Amino acid sequence: MVVAVKVFKKTTPNGKVTVYLGKRDFIDHLDHSDPIDGVIVVENEYLQGRKVFAQVVTTYRYGREEDEVMGVKFSKEMIVASEQVVPKRKDMENQDALTPIQEKLIKKMGSNAFPFTFRFPDMSPCSVTLQPGEDDQGKPLGVEYQVRCYVGANEDDKGHKRSTVSLAIKKLQFAPSDNVGNRLPSSLVSKGFTFSSGKINLEVTLDREIYYHGEKIGANIMISNNSRKMVRNIKCYVVQHCEVTMINTQFSKYVASLETREGCPITPGASFTKVIYLVPLASSNKDRRGVALDGHLKDDDVNLASSTLVPDGKCSIDAIGIVISYSLRVKLNCGTLGGELVTDVPFKLLHRAPGFEPKEKSQTLKKMKSVDRGRYQGSFANDDDDNIIFEDFARFRLSRDGIE
Repeated sequence: MVVAVKVFKKTTPNGKVTVYLGKRDFIDHLDHSDPIDGVIVVENEYLQGRKVFAQVVTTYRYGREEDEVMGVKFSKEMIVASEQVVPKRKDMENQDALTPIQEKLIKKMGSNAFPFTFRFPDMSPCSVTLQPGEDDQGKPLGVEYQVRCYVGANEDDKGHKRSTVSLAIKKLQFAPSDNVGNRLPSSLVSKGFTFSSGKINLEVTLDREIYYHGEKIGANIMISNNSRKMVRNIKCYVVQHCEVTMINTQFSKYVASLETREGCPITPGASFTKVIYLVPLASSNKDRRGVALDGHLKDDDVNLASSTLVPDGKCSIDAIGIVISYSLRVKLNCGTLGGELVTDVPFKLLHRAPGFEPKEKSQTLKKMKSVDRGRYQGSFANDDDDNIIFEDFARFRLSRDGIE
């Protein structure tokens, strides 16, 4: 049995050039990133001496499009990789070995298929989208990537819209598979009062350092009231912190919250211990403007933006784009005159590493995954060309009179 392989396909408006990608999600493993491997197919006798160029373009939008006036732009477009694909330059020939999906596509498409391979630069930002509000118009803020192919006489010739095609891709980070986060994040704070003796002590400890999207976050809260004030209620939040490096701006959003009066009021001399659970989800924040999401390509694959990771030896201040971090915030309400006692405990929210499953699922899925892996690898080498499923991204096709 041969398992079908999905390939993403998009064609220029004039129907002459088509780009194929085996996937649209590319993972940053900190020490290296997945290569962007694809194939371009050109119709016979179309180029007439011209060339086909491919680029990886990132757009960093840090301001609203509707606020752009008098030529001021709140976005920056950068070409992070570029290559002449057709005809292949002699100094670029045989530079990258063909990947299995490229071999499969070239075998199916014939001599009009030309491979290309790109790599993300070190420390390039991950795909992030800031959720727009109801009244916002134009493109959302964030960092996005796309593979752009165009026909021109030289690399500086940007070509025409009818012979240009762009396919959106994502750059993501997964939790490191060799580091499960053995340290338990914790915080211990105290609050004293001006006209009364004693303090309120608050200790918060998380059960893990790294959480995965969709998992509940467990926190153990310990309160010791050695003051003359009372604790009236407890509020807990999962806070998403965003830093927009282009304009040196920081802001925070609550993505999950819980308020409880259990055990309250905590009177002078009393202690209280409670374990609380919060689950931060994108689906719970659909109408909240400014919440950072992973650069999603479809509505059904939306997640909150993952924590930004940096390679060993690098500082988080070196990260560019939109830098994301998370913390669990606990607030104790000590009354009108007593104020609040607040503490934040940082943690990481990430995607699971590929192939990693929870212990309770690993045994049941082990056999299934090994079978699927064998089928996937075998499907590339199989001579049957019908095991490729093309997901075509339709664009407006020009009338015959408008074809170049």
